[in-house]
Amino acid sequence: MKKVYTIYTDRLLGALIPLGAALCIPVIFIILGSDSPIETLKIFFTGPWSNRWFLGNTLDNMALLLCAALGASLAFRAGCFNLGGEGQIYLGGCAAAAVLLSRNQYPDFFILILAALAAAACGSIMGGVSGLLRKKFGASELITSFLLAAALIPVGDYLIFALLRSPDINLLATDKISAGRTLHYILPPSSLSVSIIYILLLIILFHLFIHRTVWGYRFRISGISPELALFGGTDPNKRFVPAMIVSGALSGLTGFFAVAGTYGMCYQGFSGGLGWNGIAMALIAANEPLLLLPVVLVFASINAGANAVMLRAGFGFETAAFIQAAVLLLAALPFGIHYLKKRG
Repeated sequence: MKKVYTIYTDRLLGALIPLGAALCIPVIFIILGSDSPIETLKIFFTGPWSNRWFLGNTLDNMALLLCAALGASLAFRAGCFNLGGEGQIYLGGCAAAAVLLSRNQYPDFFILILAALAAAACGSIMGGVSGLLRKKFGASELITSFLLAAALIPVGDYLIFALLRSPDINLLATDKISAGRTLHYILPPSSLSVSIIYILLLIILFHLFIHRTVWGYRFRISGISPELALFGGTDPNKRFVPAMIVSGALSGLTGFFAVAGTYGMCYQGFSGGLGWNGIAMALIAANEPLLLLPVVLVFASINAGANAVMLRAGFGFETAAFIQAAVLLLAALPFGIHYLKKRG
């Protein structure tokens, strides 16, 4: 037990140190670019928690990132690289919107379940195809998952523009989903919904599966050392397809939670880098489900703080994107150094 605690502590420090270093970038940026740096820094650090609206939106952003990162983590655990998360989230959201906006007389709760299943199925098919191509033909799932997602994202754009677009609004978006078919909101007027509860349950289930079951042990060994897995009687090739299917399903569910909870509609480009940020969070957290919680919380807080500064302190619209990019670059720096040392 003490050994497990030490491993988690080391991994937590390894995850939070780059994020802490990245936090210096927005602080320096604010000090150099603001006319009143003390007040702006106060907004940056307290803004995400200053009222129900900011608090709820920060936690909602955290929840979506957690689900996206969990999907990426599962693939990485099996030794796979699912780079199609962005497209799986987007197409999953489009599929969920099509179900939620359908004109049928089924109970709203039943429609919500169908929408979640449609989103998960859409993502799992995309992920499963890449896993199958690797298993049968040796094609790199890193390339196939990315290319498949890149090819299908315009299909999602077309669905929203030509089939699902609302004629009553100027945005490239669907109609608002009826209140009965959206997830219950916890902290109105923010976008935080009960999706955060479901996602936390998924985090716990994934942790128990990885660390408390025989199948999870085989799953981990197949990802860490395929040769050792073969020596122990486990074929790592049998893990590729299931891992990519479940990874894609979790990404698709992220799209469902965004459409049915966060936005209450589906609009073009709603995923907005969520899949790529999820991959970054998974890598920083060393693919540990429980470590995703503090890592994603810190990142969501920095992102929300940047948005608060943009709204209240008069910074430009590109400020939040700049700070987010700086955080991700510095957070990824240790992995680049490790890779170069390994090659050298």
